[in-house]
Amino acid sequence: MLTWCTNQQFYTTGSFRYFARPTYPYPPIPPPANARWVPPSGSSSSYLPPPLPPPPPPLPHVEHEKAKTIKNYVNVHKDTIRLEEDESDKDRHLVSFTFDALVDGSITIHYFAKEEADCNFSGEYPDIIPVRVSFQKGVAQKFRQPSRTGIDLGFFPIDDLSKPSDGYAFPLVISAQASSQSLSVDEQQSQPDSAVRVQITLAVIEKKNDEPYRVKVIKQILWVEGERYELQELFGRSESEPEDDNSGQECVICMGEPRNTAVLPCRHVCMCSECAKALVAQSNKCPICRQPVEKLMEIKDKSGSL
Repeated sequence: MLTWCTNQQFYTTGSFRYFARPTYPYPPIPPPANARWVPPSGSSSSYLPPPLPPPPPPLPHVEHEKAKTIKNYVNVHKDTIRLEEDESDKDRHLVSFTFDALVDGSITIHYFAKEEADCNFSGEYPDIIPVRVSFQKGVAQKFRQPSRTGIDLGFFPIDDLSKPSDGYAFPLVISAQASSQSLSVDEQQSQPDSAVRVQITLAVIEKKNDEPYRVKVIKQILWVEGERYELQELFGRSESEPEDDNSGQECVICMGEPRNTAVLPCRHVCMCSECAKALVAQSNKCPICRQPVEKLMEIKDKSGSL
């Protein structure tokens, strides 16, 4: 007797029954999720593995430059600039500050002056004559404008004092120039006859209610041999520390070599040159503030450190 079933077949002979498996193939076992599966050779399966995620974008190129060392013969400490009342003329104010000078020179005080070409200045008020005072070399010198040479600040609106004019004239300009006759013979011979070394401080004057006038420095500029440089502060080393004292000035990464590389634009001096090169190959973040690094500036003095 032969009996057919829907999904299987079997034979019966006496008390024995023989079961037969179906002949159609089972469906293939699906591969696990997110796994690379290669179908066997000769297989007709149309399954394709999921695509790999795209590789991370390459880090932006970071320039690594070596700074040019420029000797500044006269330096005005911008945080010491004050306006003091003239005892001989209570309506006028005099400029005072601390400065360092490696050579003799002169300081010129301009009011409402605009920077022109070749380190020259033109005043907006012809009646206000610039005041020039000579000095001798020395460190931590105190400068004070001569009595009766200041101006009456009350004559000008506060808005005119607290910002540059539309013509970029600054209410207060301090020009500190080194005398070429005070330079050494070698320095004089290495410079052209027209070489000028001047540090320029551009500032505005603020006043709140009954408080005294306060000087706010906007920028400092250095003119050297016809080239104009804008001075910017670097964060990570104090000027007051002696040059032979490197305590606390080690690279924040290797903690061994001295810091000699500035990160721009944040201006943090926190790494040695070798660690800086290794850092930008792996990341483009400043190790101090985590801002993106656009450029590295290696700064060295005679000893090889900052």
